Amino acid sequence: MARTLIVKVTAGADAPERCAQAFTVAATAVAAGADVSLWLTGESSWFALPGRAETFDLPHSAPLQDLLAAILAAGRVTLCTQCAARREITESDVIEGVRIAGAAAFVEEALADGAQALVY
Repeated sequence: MARTLIVKVTAGADAPERCAQAFTVAATAVAAGADVSLWLTGESSWFALPGRAETFDLPHSAPLQDLLAAILAAGRVTLCTQCAARREITESDVIEGVRIAGAAAFVEEALADGAQALVY
């Protein structure tokens, strides 16, 4: 049975090390061949928008836009419904490949057989 890694990132530019760690772990899992689902919540929601990952800078960390591109290429990226609504982000605003979904979808993924969820 294939295992799935679900990474929920709640931090953005407000906590750059935590944010970068979540993206790095998700991209590393993709590179290792894992089924990866990255959830953008809270301040990380902004990274669902075009150009926002490019503005993130953390010394000694891989560029966030490269990590996001790797995850989008081989995994899934979901923006929290409520977080998007609070920031007035809609489906037409987000990067191609990013979906907007809510808690029910997160719980379904997290409770699936073989799933491991990490929250940053």
